[in-house]
Amino acid sequence: MGETQPGLPLPTLPSEKRNTFPLHGWLGVGLIVIFWGFNWSLPGLRTHWCFFPLWLGYCLAVDGLVYYRTATSLLTRSWRRFIGLFVISALVWWLFEALNSRLKNWHYDGSEFFTPFQYWAWATLSFTTVIPAVFGSAELVASFPMMHRLRRGPIIRPDQRTTIAFFAAGWIMLGLMLAFPRIFFPFVWISIYFITEPINIWLGNRNLAQYTKGGDWQPVIALWLGVLLTAFFWEMWNFFGYPKWIYHVPWVDFWHIFEMPLLGYGGYLPFALELFALYHLLTGLLGDKNDQYIHIRRYTG
Repeated sequence: MGETQPGLPLPTLPSEKRNTFPLHGWLGVGLIVIFWGFNWSLPGLRTHWCFFPLWLGYCLAVDGLVYYRTATSLLTRSWRRFIGLFVISALVWWLFEALNSRLKNWHYDGSEFFTPFQYWAWATLSFTTVIPAVFGSAELVASFPMMHRLRRGPIIRPDQRTTIAFFAAGWIMLGLMLAFPRIFFPFVWISIYFITEPINIWLGNRNLAQYTKGGDWQPVIALWLGVLLTAFFWEMWNFFGYPKWIYHVPWVDFWHIFEMPLLGYGGYLPFALELFALYHLLTGLLGDKNDQYIHIRRYTG
């Protein structure tokens, strides 16, 4: 058996020993069917109250699939921590909303019909689903055999020179983005990671460099593919929703897939790394320095 990496669950179960698809997974499927239908068929304002149950359904359905494939999942490992993902998610996404107040890269069509408090309340509820959706999707991707066959990639070690370079580059990118948003707007999706990853390393929190220092890119790729899967549903379900988000992306506002320009999907890749880093920064500050709750690397015997 290969060397065990931090946070790994047991190997994927043989097909003849699969678990049954759990009840909470079926509940998720039901929520998707019901609220997808409402979101795309009802007239007028409806997405503000459809969004959370629709995406809760996604999170539960994906979690059910992960449990079916691996005998473990975010929810079944700890329902308390699963709920905690939703709380942290809202805090994290409001950070990106604050940065967008400078960038103006997206706005919410229909938000003008809400009072400031109503907008904050509905938006916060919707933002709670971002992290559990991405991490659940990453765990699902990590459960497939293709991930076990990935070869070693470039080695990035968390030595002093590298971490200081990352940290400095992150602040430079953030500063350029805030000073010249029309030119450096893509840095919103990478600067936070470059700042947060070194902090996690210095504080002893879980970080992706624990893997890349040995050339193991499986967790990174699982996050990338997981966030792209999530992004497809985000953009698809948004397309016929109302209220809905609309992008204003300089230079690349063409070849749209739903509302998102094709090249804009590239921003999702570093965004997934930012979510991972921010989540572990917060859990580290709460006292769990070696948080192994998220399983984005698997191995076979």
